[in-house]
Amino acid sequence: MNRNDLRRVDMNLLVVFEALMIERNLTRVGEKLFITQPTVSAALARLRDLFDDPLLIRNGRAMEPTPRAMQIFSELAPAMDVISAAISRAKSFEPASSCNVFRLGLSDDAEFGLFPALLQALREEAPQISVVVRRANFLLMPGLLASGEISVGVSYTTDLPANAKRRKLRDIGVRVLRADDRPGPLTLDEYCARPHVMVSFSGDMSGNIDLDLARIGRCRKVVLAVPQFGSLRTLLRNTELIATVPDYAACALADDGSLRADPAPFEICEAELSMAWSSAHDNDPAERWLRERILQFMARD
Repeated sequence: MNRNDLRRVDMNLLVVFEALMIERNLTRVGEKLFITQPTVSAALARLRDLFDDPLLIRNGRAMEPTPRAMQIFSELAPAMDVISAAISRAKSFEPASSCNVFRLGLSDDAEFGLFPALLQALREEAPQISVVVRRANFLLMPGLLASGEISVGVSYTTDLPANAKRRKLRDIGVRVLRADDRPGPLTLDEYCARPHVMVSFSGDMSGNIDLDLARIGRCRKVVLAVPQFGSLRTLLRNTELIATVPDYAACALADDGSLRADPAPFEICEAELSMAWSSAHDNDPAERWLRERILQFMARD
């Protein structure tokens, strides 16, 4: 195909093709791209004609890509990133007048403890923007970035897509939340004897804190696991329950004086809170502005 032949190619079809290869489901592609399922089906038919290949073949409820589709996708995805970045660089960004929609992925601790200050700053500088927050953690972040459902995420991270970039924001220190008014911090014996509440997105009853305790031959008893931080203030009040949480979330939970946030009575191996983003958005002026504000309000010097 020469450059003149490109005139008959609808770029929207390539966007649909990329989404189909990621989602492999017509309904989810429609929801992601804000188009109807019949529109997705029609686009797939046009793509099959364009590439002279079935591209996706139904296998039960799933749709499996053909070898030719996988080859096209491997070549097309980097090209789409380059095109997106080139167009982004051509655009200017004025926060005061922008109506951009920003899509962020945030771990629950970051959303609860760090996002409010960031959002206030974003709204003051860019009052007409919209922000969509998706729940993200180290398990969900790779898929959300790869699919384009978020452009940037903040969480503890491990494996990321090959085209993602990462920057450390801070070490994740911890504090022990308690509602009793007995003086002084908890001793290690008291800490291990008290019943614990754990914030667990996946429903696990153990985590890194338990590994830290095991290193010194101790353990704790987790009696309750909840999926988010917002309920801890109510759950701990008037009880002997304690919760060990990231320091920035602890500060937000203790700001009304109903809880205390003490240092842990043993050594903690700190994890890292990081910002990750797709390299396709690396030079986008609006996304650069957003990342700069995340660094300003979520990083620790």
